[in-house]
Amino acid sequence: MIAERPVRDHEGGRSSCLCATTCRTGAVAQLDDLPGDDQTMDEIVLMSDPKVAAIPVEECDEPLLDCRSVLRVDQRRSDGAGDWAHLRAGVVERLIRAQELLPHGWQWLLVEGYRPPALQVSIFNDYATTLRQLHPEASEDHIHTAATRWVAPLETAGHVSGAAIDLTICTKDGIEVDMGSPEAATPEESGGACYTHAAGLSTQAQRNRAVMIEALNAVGMVNYPTEWWHWSYGDRYWALATEADAALYGPRNRG
Repeated sequence: MIAERPVRDHEGGRSSCLCATTCRTGAVAQLDDLPGDDQTMDEIVLMSDPKVAAIPVEECDEPLLDCRSVLRVDQRRSDGAGDWAHLRAGVVERLIRAQELLPHGWQWLLVEGYRPPALQVSIFNDYATTLRQLHPEASEDHIHTAATRWVAPLETAGHVSGAAIDLTICTKDGIEVDMGSPEAATPEESGGACYTHAAGLSTQAQRNRAVMIEALNAVGMVNYPTEWWHWSYGDRYWALATEADAALYGPRNRG
């Protein structure tokens, strides 16, 4: 088992992490107990938090690269334009280095990288509609906040800048290892097992998640703690987690 390490600023600086009390206890953020205005850094910072949107962007103009020639890319979220297989060059380089740290000849299985802004908005709106149907009594503010447990609003989304990747681990034969819940399962579908440090996971799933955390933290990437599969480098969430002065990557339009 590889021990978990905290996120480190720019691959070796000050430790910082945006997941702690809530996700480590495995508690699912229900509509009636979401982090509120008194939230501290000892709780999950959701993508809806104003602190995330307040991070400035100093665009570095790194290109979006097609990952299919250098990493294993899954087809489940493929699109005709090939958007899903693209990431910023700095993210690709870090994923390649992190893959070298995986045991047993395991590999990353990239599920979705770059996402056009219109698609990001559509996914957010669809999930918010589902939450309204499940919780007709909830206010729009609560629906918006609850939705960000699983999908970011456009203004803080890492996928639209090519900075975020949804991924899992597979064997050299392409067989996915046990991560405790399906990739992209919502909190409702997974009973909270989508949270990176959820309680009640099998020992094997805990070990496999620890392998992922160790490898990706080591190259300076950060996790969104309500989604074990979502990691980023260079976006606003990364900047907040690492206390960087600004995000490196802003929204992009391919083509």
